[in-house]
Amino acid sequence: MPHPVRTITPQIARRLAIARQRLAGPETPATPGGILDLIRDLNCVQIDPINAVARTQYLVLWSRLGRYNTEDFHHLLWEDRSLFEYWAHAASIVPTEDYPIHADMMRRYGTSESEWGQRARKWIAENQGLYHHILTEIEQNGPLPSQAFTDSTEVGWHSTGWTSGRNVNQMLDYLWSQGKIMVSGRKGLQRLWDLSERHLPEWTPREELEREVVVYRAVQRSLRALGVGTAMHIKRHYIRNRYHNLPVVMKKLEADGCIQRVKVVDSGTMWPGTWYIHTDDLPLLDNLEAGDWQPRTTLLSPFDNLICDRDRTELMFDFLFRIEIYVPKAKRQYGYYVLPILHGDQIIGRIDPKMDRKTGRLNIQAVYAEPDAPGNKTTARSVSKAIQNLAGFLGADDITYTGDIPSGWKTALG
Repeated sequence: MPHPVRTITPQIARRLAIARQRLAGPETPATPGGILDLIRDLNCVQIDPINAVARTQYLVLWSRLGRYNTEDFHHLLWEDRSLFEYWAHAASIVPTEDYPIHADMMRRYGTSESEWGQRARKWIAENQGLYHHILTEIEQNGPLPSQAFTDSTEVGWHSTGWTSGRNVNQMLDYLWSQGKIMVSGRKGLQRLWDLSERHLPEWTPREELEREVVVYRAVQRSLRALGVGTAMHIKRHYIRNRYHNLPVVMKKLEADGCIQRVKVVDSGTMWPGTWYIHTDDLPLLDNLEAGDWQPRTTLLSPFDNLICDRDRTELMFDFLFRIEIYVPKAKRQYGYYVLPILHGDQIIGRIDPKMDRKTGRLNIQAVYAEPDAPGNKTTARSVSKAIQNLAGFLGADDITYTGDIPSGWKTALG
């Protein structure tokens, strides 16, 4: 018998999302075990090379852990190998225990009959020399950086994007996506490639799951990380756009009692779509509705899991956010690498920071408040403390404010 559909408020929906993202509630210990547990809950942490403040993978953990030892993170990734780099909703760090979920993409990569799939297979067939050269060099001499390989392509890779002409890197990415090689370390931004069979720990689960089982598991991980969401939110999260036969799988999950529907109603108006919660999170929902809410104020990476779906972010938080990295400077509205300010269950503004590593100074080039952001001293002090905590994590000796600051926050931030 189906459960009656529970009605929740937008505030509770936001709090569910924030709590499941470990951005509220009891603090996670900044230990190796705490880092691993955190990434298990998030399912994936996006990788990005931009270092205007800190690379996003470090910022996402900092937003939840506060100051932590990045070497503990590196140890989990490169020595303990309980984490590895692969595709999730973007290039990401994922738990090794979830290898069977990601192995589904590895087996299928490049096999589709899409225009891209056919083109990629043709290019690989035309360049078997480079394909085998890379695998042989890694087997005999790995781990190796991309510069170690000779470009022996017969036919170059052409595209309208940045990958055009990058033949060795294109082949490495193809082999990585197929699961034949893995990133086994890094020197700065330079990836070191090794054979997957050599890099993965012996305990890695290797069962080959049916595609429906992969989606059955991935839907649950995605929904739990979201707290509450629609099928479209699930599709865009975790293993983005790889949820084969999603409506059928969700019906089965609902029939199996793993997920159930909720309504999100805002002043009598129901939010669009069919919303779901994982039944394991019903106790959390009960606690939140009973007033058990432990909010924090922190700053978010522009690639943070909470806000990586821009449409969902706009609906849930009434916060329009776009990354302006590729926007010409004169046309940017807020800045190059802007960090949203999460304050309790609201996103109340954003800062435009830049870390000057030569001088050890964190420059705050502007602070913006949303129109309905609280302008009181308590909020201002919370924002100031979050910026100070970021500076401490970055190792900054000083913070300077060089641009506009909202009038109600000037005393605390100026």
